[in-house]
Amino acid sequence: MTYKEQIDNTRIPQHIAIIMDGNGRWAKAHGLMRMFGHKQGVEVVHNITTAAAQLGLKYLTLYTFSTENWNRPKEEVDALMNLLVDTIVKETPTLMNNNVRLLTIGDTDRLPEQAKQKFLECIRQTSGNTGLKMVIALSYSSRWELAHAMQLVAEDVQNGQLSPEQVTEDMVEQYLTTAGMPDPDLLIRTSGELRISNFLLWQLAYSELYFTDLLWPDFTVEEFYHAIVDYQHRERRFGKTSEQVR
Repeated sequence: MTYKEQIDNTRIPQHIAIIMDGNGRWAKAHGLMRMFGHKQGVEVVHNITTAAAQLGLKYLTLYTFSTENWNRPKEEVDALMNLLVDTIVKETPTLMNNNVRLLTIGDTDRLPEQAKQKFLECIRQTSGNTGLKMVIALSYSSRWELAHAMQLVAEDVQNGQLSPEQVTEDMVEQYLTTAGMPDPDLLIRTSGELRISNFLLWQLAYSELYFTDLLWPDFTVEEFYHAIVDYQHRERRFGKTSEQVR
């Protein structure tokens, strides 16, 4: 029996987040330049997004480019930005056909103007789609997000629109870039690394974690289904006892 056949379609997670790691190592293992790994990774994004849409997933968040990635060699960053633009243009018709809406979280003001405009155009074109919401974490880090949220809170307190006593967990969530989104039910990380890497630190507080040794270019749709099956066999207690959640 395949993993897809084992999925309980009545218990599909609402939101899956993925740290897509290992493109560079995949390229090196195949004797190729790093950009070939990133290009292969784009094909995997296409496949996983299509599978997620078909399953009826509501949100799929992909850690695409972190704020720390700006520190990589300039030629790699430039090549990644060009790949981003090319991919957005190429994939927009597929997103439309699959009723997928594109969203983004992160400090996108740092993007090169051409990449930023192409990205915003795709967001505009898909804004009316009602299926899967594909969230691209671009120029994103969780510490940046939390610092930015605190700045906004401080401004509202200073302007008299908010008192310190009103700052609750629910209030903080309204200032995050993910405001209005459910927290991820499941986080998947590829490449064998066992860390969160400054990704959705607030939102992952009670998420289930799934790690695989597969490098991202080798991550298949069947492995995606495997992660969902594994998730469905877990008991999510959110601090309660087993008896309370049954």
